[in-house]
Amino acid sequence: MAKRKRLSPADPDAPIQYLSSRPGTMTGAERPRAGAPIAEVAGESAARAALDAIAAELGDARASGRLIQSVPVIRIADDHLVRDRMVIDEEEMRALVESLRARGQQTPIEVVALKSGRFGLISGWRRVAALKRLHEETGEERFTHVNALVREPESAADAYLGMVEENEIRAGLSFYERARLASEAARIGVFPDVAAAIAGLYARASASKRSKIASFVTLHDRLGEQLRFGAAIPEKLGLALAGALQSDVTLTGRLRDALRNRDAGDAAEERDTLERALRKAPAPKAPRGEELAPGIFLQSGRDRVTLAGPGLDDATRAALRDWLAARA
Repeated sequence: MAKRKRLSPADPDAPIQYLSSRPGTMTGAERPRAGAPIAEVAGESAARAALDAIAAELGDARASGRLIQSVPVIRIADDHLVRDRMVIDEEEMRALVESLRARGQQTPIEVVALKSGRFGLISGWRRVAALKRLHEETGEERFTHVNALVREPESAADAYLGMVEENEIRAGLSFYERARLASEAARIGVFPDVAAAIAGLYARASASKRSKIASFVTLHDRLGEQLRFGAAIPEKLGLALAGALQSDVTLTGRLRDALRNRDAGDAAEERDTLERALRKAPAPKAPRGEELAPGIFLQSGRDRVTLAGPGLDDATRAALRDWLAARA
């Protein structure tokens, strides 16, 4: 009687062996285990959809100016706009340089992409200047790039407004610098006239502040070519000069001659020249009536209204005409 062979119990962890009658066919132990096709396709589709969503969000962030990009400083055109800032406080600049050296750039600048492959500077002029200074001093690679938001302003006026709003928040400008920007923006056609420039650039300022800027426009337009330190003219002196220029048609020529003849070497000397000329000018007769704004007085009668005073400059007159026309 043949001896029976005892069978060992099956190993549950062992791979299943598939028998094949064809030679060379892989067994189950050798064949790679196939995944479920539907699950794989679904997983790949979900991954592609997630990547597409991320790419779309990045593209939208870039297009809307919300994506911070690293831009070479040498590709920044810092003269793209007429800058409102005329002078740099050296002490403040040194503090900014040391902050960038120690902590790096914390706040991005704003630029607009130009066709030449460069970027026109909207706001952040001091940060760009500080990075240039640091690179010249140290030669370090980290100061060759600047973090920037690439904006797409709808118009040149919007670009100028972006520059003005940042400077109004971060570092106060003089009335002369504000007036100069409004005058130049109107001159190159960004705004139709000075009154529109003041109203557009300084819409958030009080009526009194806009009136003072308009007075300084008179100062810039009459004496700008001769003034070397216009940004240093204090408010009180500037308003007095603007009023005197409005009331005395001969004062412009006398002031220009005085500035040319003295050729001031610093702001204090130029200020002294202006004050001397102003003291020699006849005092304008003070108008009567209610002072609506600095230097503008209202006189009203039964059938007439009169505005008078040194603060009533060309920009204010234009703004008044526009207001009356809009109400007609």
